[in-house]
Amino acid sequence: MSDSPLTLSAATAAMTAPGQMFETTRARVGGVDMTVWKNAPRNLSQVLEMSRRHGPADFLVYENQRYTFDEHYATVRAVAARLNELGLARGDRVAIAARNVPQWVAAFWATVALGAISVPLNAWWTTEELAYGLADSGAHVAFVDEERLERLLPVLDELTDLHTLVVISLDPSNREPLATHGRVRVVRFEEFLAPVEADLAWPDVDTDETATLFYTSGTTGRPKGAVGTHRNVVTNLMNLFFIGQRATLRFGADETRNQNASLLNVPLFHATGCLATMVVNTAAGGKLVMMHHFEPARALELIEREHLTLIGGVPTIVMQMLDHPDFDRFDTSSVRSVSYGGAPAPPELVRRIRSAFPLAQPGNGYGLTETAAAIALNTGPDYVERPESCGVAVPVCEVAIVPEDFEGLEPLPEHVGRPGVRGELWVKGPNVASGYWGKPHESQRAFTRGWLHTGDIARLDEDGFIYILDRAKDVIIRGGENVYSVMVEAALFEHPDVAECAVVGLAHPTLGEEVAAVVVLRPSSHVDGDELARHVAARLAKFEVPTRFFFRAAPLPRNPQGKVLKRELRDSLS
Repeated sequence: MSDSPLTLSAATAAMTAPGQMFETTRARVGGVDMTVWKNAPRNLSQVLEMSRRHGPADFLVYENQRYTFDEHYATVRAVAARLNELGLARGDRVAIAARNVPQWVAAFWATVALGAISVPLNAWWTTEELAYGLADSGAHVAFVDEERLERLLPVLDELTDLHTLVVISLDPSNREPLATHGRVRVVRFEEFLAPVEADLAWPDVDTDETATLFYTSGTTGRPKGAVGTHRNVVTNLMNLFFIGQRATLRFGADETRNQNASLLNVPLFHATGCLATMVVNTAAGGKLVMMHHFEPARALELIEREHLTLIGGVPTIVMQMLDHPDFDRFDTSSVRSVSYGGAPAPPELVRRIRSAFPLAQPGNGYGLTETAAAIALNTGPDYVERPESCGVAVPVCEVAIVPEDFEGLEPLPEHVGRPGVRGELWVKGPNVASGYWGKPHESQRAFTRGWLHTGDIARLDEDGFIYILDRAKDVIIRGGENVYSVMVEAALFEHPDVAECAVVGLAHPTLGEEVAAVVVLRPSSHVDGDELARHVAARLAKFEVPTRFFFRAAPLPRNPQGKVLKRELRDSLS
């Protein structure tokens, strides 16, 4: 590390100067003038082609499966050839609903390289939720693992757009035949691969064509597909490359490091797992080591066996590894970075990371599904100095702190760069989604003149570091999984004995937050928490079921407009 590292602003200015790799320029995106990376790839097929430079190096590792970049690229081409045979056109949707497995990655790249739209679906969703995602997106083809296949079989006849299910087995040697169900063809992944014609070429997809639909949720209680363009995704790639190179310029590089190797414990159906981890490593030549499910001892084994250099995900994952009684038995000296996001991180976690991984730089970032993952990452000495901040926005992202009751379409000058003021964080940049799939009203409320209203309450300090203070959208982040209170409340309200309810997140030592429900019962009702939990479990995924119930005799506190005062309610329970 340099004795006198460059300041953040000086390093940024040097790296974005004319003629540099990270030079910025101005462009019209969706009719809005904004700053963009001048040298960003045009589309995702160009990013995929970048991966070929890493040829024989390991790329994907899962249990006893190991694929090089060359092998992965060949699989992508074989999947793409079959999708071509099926008549898949640019703009058609291809869903993926599976655990983190190598075939997930190949399905994603084959889809976007052809100019079709990849639709990652939450693998923990129930049958009803998965069916909604497939129907809402209008997916023609879906790649699913065997567990998701079982959930979908009862509803296949209802999915009128779907014509092909490609089943991924955790054991690729499984050749047991699969039956076709009505008009939907069901075929194993290995049988789906087609011989690649020599003239198979990637179309020249425009940078502003749609590439992904990552589902999030909002006030309607139904998931929304954030429309991500090729520009959005490659901007995120450049954002993360920029942040890494800026840290190297300021603090020095690790001269002993060869290939980066990351523990992929964040689901690929999350923007963080797919866009901030998988896509970046595809381009940069990093090795991705996947886990069937996160288990601290197994993660430590993989760090030692695969010489992992990067670990992270959400704070609870890091804490579970640090708390494991056998932590000191494993060789974790290869770790050079411990970064996370997606949940509030206790400042004392920085101290623990520095003690357990003395050669590693800790970091905490911020981003949303609607921003194609990262807009800021606080790392190294900056994070040690400001452990409660998620960093400074990258040069192509503008941020503003806007009063919560502001009704304008774009921030006023006094909302931009003003330190110390608390308000809603708005973000503008080429990584911001163009809207929500098929939901114009929701889009108009969340996106105005290029600005995304994040729903997160934040402040800036004098140097532009962002501090997230609260979540206005009432999203509960339980162990890295987003739980949307309105959906849980909707399920509770279906119980005949529930008169009022509000769902909030309460602090939890390992999960970050746990789901708590405050319930007012109808007169003469005697339902208990166990029954309500079973009621919700029959309608939503397991991680969305409240683990704590509080029963009130008095009505819930509300403001003059009738909105439940959740902050007041949450504070009364803490």
